[in-house]
Amino acid sequence: MQAHVEITDVSTIADRVKQARKYRNLTQAQLAKAAGVSQGAIGNLESGTREKPRELLNLALALGVNINWLANEKGPMLLGESNIAPTPIGSRSIALIDYVQAGAWAAATSGGIAAEASDWLLTDLALSDGAFALEIKGDSMLPDFQPGDRVIIDPAVEPHPGDFVVAKNGEHEATFKKYRPRGVNAQGKPVVELVPLNHDHPSLRSDTSPFVIIGTMVEHRKYRKYRPPY
Repeated sequence: MQAHVEITDVSTIADRVKQARKYRNLTQAQLAKAAGVSQGAIGNLESGTREKPRELLNLALALGVNINWLANEKGPMLLGESNIAPTPIGSRSIALIDYVQAGAWAAATSGGIAAEASDWLLTDLALSDGAFALEIKGDSMLPDFQPGDRVIIDPAVEPHPGDFVVAKNGEHEATFKKYRPRGVNAQGKPVVELVPLNHDHPSLRSDTSPFVIIGTMVEHRKYRKYRPPY
């Protein structure tokens, strides 16, 4: 049974976790068990000791609340409260991160970066725990990928010729390109080319500009752009 909870200040994650827990009429111990964390972790979170919990997705699922609201105070607390809320297309939440965060994804603990996600995508795909989402920027992948489109990337999926991948070539930011094997070099090592779909942008070759493949695209979401009436 849901408890009546007066709406108070929910400007921090600690405030929002506490309010959602009371709304669901759960004790800290009950929430900890449902989220798969220790009761001490819940206590530290609600006291503000832990500002960026890695278990944010588990907490949202255990509390039955909107992950965007819990992480960033965006949207309604409960999914479906608004008549303009997007229709869920799955039960798995994927963190939408930026290209700098994607460049650090392979070297950092994914949960820590995910806690700073700007948004979340729902999917019904069976993906690895390290999956993340990116929003396309720039025109290097036109015409197939428009700025504002979103792609879901899974580091556990090995790329095949013609797949689209996210890679890092020594810079802080990652890049999104088409994966194209180019045989082997004189030392017998495989050579891979990362190709933009827009020919006005240069390709990258692993034998001249070494890079690291972070993950392979497993889903592409296109969004209709607003066009003003004529």
